[in-house]
Amino acid sequence: MSDKDHIWELGYTQNRELSWLQFNARVLEEAEDEEVPLLERLKFLAIFTSNLDEFFMIRVGSLTDLAHLEKKSVDSKSGWTPEEQLQRIYAAVRPLYTRRDRVHEALAEALCRQGLCRVEASDLQNGQMKAIRQYFRNMVEPVLSPQIVDAHHPFPHLEGKVLHIAARLKVGKGEMLGLIPVPASLPALVPLPGEEGKLVPMESILLHFADQVFGMYEVLEKVCFCITRNADVDPRDEAFDVEEDFRRKMEKVLRQRRRLGVVRVEVSAPLSSSMESWFRERFDVKSHQIFVTRAPMRMDYAFSLGERLPQEQRERLSDPPFAPQRPSMLDVDRPLLPQVLQKDVLLSYPYESMDPFLALLREAAKDPDVLSIRITIYRLARRAKLVDYLCAAAENGKDVTVLIELRARFDEQNNIDWSERLEEAGCKIIYGFEDYKVHSKICLITRRSKAGIQHITQVGTGNYNEKTARQYTDVSLITANPVIGADAAAFFQNMALGNLDGRYDALLVAPRSFKDEILRLIGEQAARGTEGYILLKFNSLTDADVIRALSNASCAGVTIELIIRGICCLRPGIRYRTEHISVVSVVGRFLEHSRIFCFGRGAEEKMYIGSADLMTRNTERRVEIACPVWDEAVRKRLHEILDAMRADTVKARELRKDGSYVRRSGPPLSAQECLMRLAITRAEESREKKEPEPPKGLERFLPWLRRQRREPS
Repeated sequence: MSDKDHIWELGYTQNRELSWLQFNARVLEEAEDEEVPLLERLKFLAIFTSNLDEFFMIRVGSLTDLAHLEKKSVDSKSGWTPEEQLQRIYAAVRPLYTRRDRVHEALAEALCRQGLCRVEASDLQNGQMKAIRQYFRNMVEPVLSPQIVDAHHPFPHLEGKVLHIAARLKVGKGEMLGLIPVPASLPALVPLPGEEGKLVPMESILLHFADQVFGMYEVLEKVCFCITRNADVDPRDEAFDVEEDFRRKMEKVLRQRRRLGVVRVEVSAPLSSSMESWFRERFDVKSHQIFVTRAPMRMDYAFSLGERLPQEQRERLSDPPFAPQRPSMLDVDRPLLPQVLQKDVLLSYPYESMDPFLALLREAAKDPDVLSIRITIYRLARRAKLVDYLCAAAENGKDVTVLIELRARFDEQNNIDWSERLEEAGCKIIYGFEDYKVHSKICLITRRSKAGIQHITQVGTGNYNEKTARQYTDVSLITANPVIGADAAAFFQNMALGNLDGRYDALLVAPRSFKDEILRLIGEQAARGTEGYILLKFNSLTDADVIRALSNASCAGVTIELIIRGICCLRPGIRYRTEHISVVSVVGRFLEHSRIFCFGRGAEEKMYIGSADLMTRNTERRVEIACPVWDEAVRKRLHEILDAMRADTVKARELRKDGSYVRRSGPPLSAQECLMRLAITRAEESREKKEPEPPKGLERFLPWLRRQRREPS
């Protein structure tokens, strides 16, 4: 057993899965927070629910596999076996269900006061029941596919995350089961005719009329339920045939995903002993895997529910509207290619718009001097201008190469569709590697000039997804630096040749150089002792080597500030281990997603942005890129983001040494609100000045925001 495997014995780490559940609990806190607008609270509850769904499908599914295959393997952060981890996960999730039910009930009551009332079918009065009965007969019953389960009717395969009604039916002196899948074509909520704002959940309607559906039997018990299946498709566990085309392999994986084992069962009411026995037997689950929930098991409707309200009321119950602003480091009224050839540019999403980067690609597609465009794609929106511009470039005779990752979890089919579209337009498609996901975010535009070949390189922290660029905080660096450009050209050449061992002068590229360089940079600061400083912002920390290096630096006296939205397997503040490390998590209106790494202070600081979190999967099993930031104006912008996060006292939570998170104290200040205000002001200034000057930074908005937060809403 290596030292890495023993890290849990050092006493300053915690289990990854429980740390993730703590993160999702912080999402639930936003739904509980009465300072958050009502419709936004409902959305946070929906996000908490979908997060938990994915957690069970991916993480609990993986641990379930491990519990069967490697029973004695031990988690390096907690020392627990897979089975011990599963026991603790199920125990930790149960109180979250209690909180979820409680907050849903409170939100339902608050929404009802606003004119959106959730009404159960069983509570309807005569006239209301007549209307719903007619709706059921005309619109619902014709699309139902009920089934009984007995000796002549085998138990069907049930898809994960699909609602079903189960009915225990009396047949003579015996019993059997009846099933009604809830068709996806039916609405989640049905308005009561003639009673504006009253909504009946579809599962409530089906529960009520289950007796009618199974009219020839006596219904002894009925319940709405939903199963969650293991959806882990780690390619290392897949038996891929070497001869198959990679796209075909991923289509095969998508088909297989539907039939994986059940890891959770959710039910709408407590079960009788006979019904529970049936669930346990049919789905091969134990009692602790069955969760009773009064809240909806699917909450997709939360994101459109506000559309049922008048606009003025909807706006009052929502976050103030904000649109990504005009970037002040560019003059979007002039051609962009000449501007980015002259200076480095940073785009900060969603505070600034992604449109200038898309416009840059559109210009490149038409520019006769542009020779080629290379780009990596991990996730795209369902409708993507970026694909249009890449296709246009190929059709205009440019050499366009797209390295597309087909294994972007749950986006595989979308990526398969886009790869076919790009291929048809004449783009060259590379599908990455069998054992390494390509998660890097890099684009290279190569053009000829009188002085020779020019490279324009874009490196980002987030996907080229035009939808999430309005919801996730990410940064995007665009530079014509020749050293970075040469590295980017070498990277794409290496990817085309299947070479993961390339050498680069400036870029840090996983799985070969990224982790080693991060460890070296941490070591550099450790050598400086109390003069050393490390400031890192990213999403999750699980890599045992990085955790050990940070602990060693802390022991040397280095001040270490970590801004980690999600999982953190390191526990800070432990004497002689991590006492000089602080960890803060910010969960707010936008999903914090940018990765910024700073080592040292002032003129000696080394700064990078990149696509990788400090997780073993990113540092060792993915193709990731981090890019140095050398331009002073760009570095200042990145420090504004970091300083805002460090000052946040509204959405920030500090991690304590016992693994719990607590709200920070101090005058109320929201980093995201501050950065929105800064982006708006800079956009206004850049419109007034055709040649925008570097505006003043974040510091002028900190007192303003403190005053704003003190004012009554």
